[in-house]
Amino acid sequence: MFNRRHLRIKLLQALYAHEQGADNNLVKAESELFHSINRMYDMYLYLLLLYVELRDVAIQRIEDGQKKRLPSHEDLHPNTRFVANKFISQLSENRGLKSLTDKGKINWMGEGELMKRLFKMLTDTPEYQSYMKIEKPTYDDDQEVVVRTFRRHLVNHTGLHEFFEERSIYWVDDLDIVASMTYKTLKLFKADTPPGFQLLPLWKDEGDELEFVKTLFRKAISQSEENTELIHQYTENWEVDRIALMDIILMKMAMTEVREFPQIPIKVTLNEYIEIAKYYSTPKSSTFINGVLDKLFSELETLGKINKLGRGLIT
Repeated sequence: MFNRRHLRIKLLQALYAHEQGADNNLVKAESELFHSINRMYDMYLYLLLLYVELRDVAIQRIEDGQKKRLPSHEDLHPNTRFVANKFISQLSENRGLKSLTDKGKINWMGEGELMKRLFKMLTDTPEYQSYMKIEKPTYDDDQEVVVRTFRRHLVNHTGLHEFFEERSIYWVDDLDIVASMTYKTLKLFKADTPPGFQLLPLWKDEGDELEFVKTLFRKAISQSEENTELIHQYTENWEVDRIALMDIILMKMAMTEVREFPQIPIKVTLNEYIEIAKYYSTPKSSTFINGVLDKLFSELETLGKINKLGRGLIT
């Protein structure tokens, strides 16, 4: 489910917390890292359940309208396009989603007020209003209204952000990553997708990715002092303690990665950390990191500490 960039970001967050904290318990720090990764999957399941819950809100509103003492014509003849949405029915009937959410006790129970606020926002969107005017919605229409309103509106709702922040400290910075994977999953469904359709797994290749995370985390810490000294040598016009801590950690991670993973091309590592810096550090960090890492990688090659496997992996 999560690609290498996502894992690098989680590692960055864990190493930043480690650098900032007074507790040097590496076993505990590593355990917290993997717990935070696993919790991302719970958020993924919550987001996939969101429209199933919103459909229930819509059903309840229709039932309440019909029970009024003096129901209006609209109450008696409600627009049922959303509650009859075939794509949402697919989600609700997906066996994998049901099994995983039951096992993890993941549901929106007790969040009725939040769901009402989200549903109100949903009904005010132009996408929803246009959809509700379609005389006979196709499966593609049903899927499109969910995909578009999720990406453009619901995932940005303040109440949703507050819900996740209150549930887990690990989710504060994870919503963008998890929302992108949820969006990808929603797009994967087709009209003939069976109930047994498998959701995206947490790991693409569990053994390989676990080893990547463990090795990079442990080695980045054990090589921290050595890497800091090298950074100091190539930032002689800067005092290391004046460089953004996030920049220091990103560069140390990159230096460890090029040394410990011979199968990953240097250019890939360099580009990955430059891109991460654009989102997680200062506006000028990516340019600064690019220049320093280019020199550092050359130095590590000279020292014989970079040994890449296969042709074309060094340049």
